[in-house]
Amino acid sequence: MGSAALRCFCYGCLFTSVTWTLLLFIYFNFSEESQGFRHVSVKGLEPYKPYPKKIYPRISRDSAGRPDGSRKGYVGNAVGNHVGELEETNTADLSPEMGMIFNEQDQDVRDVGYQKHAFNVLISNRLGYHREIPDTRDSKCMKKTYPANLPLASIIICFYNEAFSALLRTVHSVLDRTPSNLLQEIILVDDNSELDDLKGPLDDYMHENLPQNVKLVRNRHREGLIRGRMIGASHATGDVLVFLDSHCEVNEMWLQPLLAPIKENPKTVVCPVIDIISADTLIYSSSPVVRGGFNWGLHFKWDPVPLSDLGGTEGFIAPFRSPTMAGGLFAMNREYFNTLGQYDSGMDIWGGENLEISFRIWMCGGTLLIVPCSRVGHIFRKRRPYGSPGGHDTMAHNSLRLAHVWMDEYKEQYFALRPELRNRDYGDISGRLKLRSRLNCKSFKWYLDNIYPEMQVSGSNAKPQPPVFVNRGAKRPKILQRGRLINMQTSRCLVAQGHPSQKGGLVVVKECDFNDPDQISWDRDRVAAVSNVSQDDAV
Repeated sequence: MGSAALRCFCYGCLFTSVTWTLLLFIYFNFSEESQGFRHVSVKGLEPYKPYPKKIYPRISRDSAGRPDGSRKGYVGNAVGNHVGELEETNTADLSPEMGMIFNEQDQDVRDVGYQKHAFNVLISNRLGYHREIPDTRDSKCMKKTYPANLPLASIIICFYNEAFSALLRTVHSVLDRTPSNLLQEIILVDDNSELDDLKGPLDDYMHENLPQNVKLVRNRHREGLIRGRMIGASHATGDVLVFLDSHCEVNEMWLQPLLAPIKENPKTVVCPVIDIISADTLIYSSSPVVRGGFNWGLHFKWDPVPLSDLGGTEGFIAPFRSPTMAGGLFAMNREYFNTLGQYDSGMDIWGGENLEISFRIWMCGGTLLIVPCSRVGHIFRKRRPYGSPGGHDTMAHNSLRLAHVWMDEYKEQYFALRPELRNRDYGDISGRLKLRSRLNCKSFKWYLDNIYPEMQVSGSNAKPQPPVFVNRGAKRPKILQRGRLINMQTSRCLVAQGHPSQKGGLVVVKECDFNDPDQISWDRDRVAAVSNVSQDDAV
């Protein structure tokens, strides 16, 4: 009896194994034949094709180029700029399959991309150079009108070892969404990149596909972002300089809201709202409206916008003052850029230049605004993927120059946090001190009192600040009210990761679901803690 049962068991195992072997054989042969996984291109000269069938981008504007819908020989777009090809992918069409690994080649592209560029280059390549993105402006922005005779803009894009597809998508987004009558030129500044596809292949692509007002300047030596932008500005001929990072995508009607305040007052410097392009998925999403600040370590940070700055007849879409700028994306009158002293050429590569120019704008008679009706997406990379020549700490070097030129006695706040830098050499600053005197700039105390009064000074004379969250002991606080916290601009809600009444629990931002009980139960400590959610947490 036992041996018969054993034989039945063995026959059953054998039958099952054979059945699964046949099924797997059929599945993999048919899927390989129908989807062509082995033919995913990975080179960097054009939008990457062919794709497996499930992840072909949808072409949404074929008819805009030629009557037959083909892209070859395309000579214009909706805003009058000549471009060589048009292939758009709708952000809403991005599926998880866009980032799937189908073979070892895909794995290499993704892994090397993260290593060299700190974002998902595999998806970037598959997106191509044109795609539709969601219009993230407030609906009131779409009803605004702007003067017809706005100044001409020179777009300056500096890059070093940038991913080929991301760089060209930046350029094409400008060409696709900028009226040709406002675009004087696009100036690409190659800061002595080492990647092969940014040399001859980039020259060939520009010659064959881009209009003549897209120019390429190549630095013979690595100059860094700061001096690279100054080199780009020296080649510009437009009335307004618009600086963009090399991994951006501009949104609809992005330029007119930036040019209008500069036309009204040439001493106004303006920044768009910086939307988020995910480093992992490249999905474009709206950013909350925040303003720039800094801490005493001289690092930039995002702050909530005071309600007093969001009033006026235009309400939340009106430009508002910002104490500092992020530095990657802003527009400035070209003559004012030169008069104000451009950048500090004694600063190296990257770091601190955004705070330095922000302080200088405010202290020397200018105004720095963020314009909610202008939206530009930016890939927020996992890290800064390249270092500085020689491994020097350029952030510390630049911050020292900033502190000694502009911060007066308040530089002691910086040295309290970085005492090891007190005696470090920072180069000759005599020229910058003369510039400050010539421009008759105000004191840093004036800046803190009038532009950034929220900035607190440490020391015996500092005003005590109440804590954001007070732990009142083990006793659970009484729930005073229940409700839902909604960001009206993005239509997203705060959601408790644990139970809503859990004291000190974490919250995240998700799509509003009015049937989700975790979105509607709040205690008094939770509400207090929510007010301190940072921008990175909120997006």
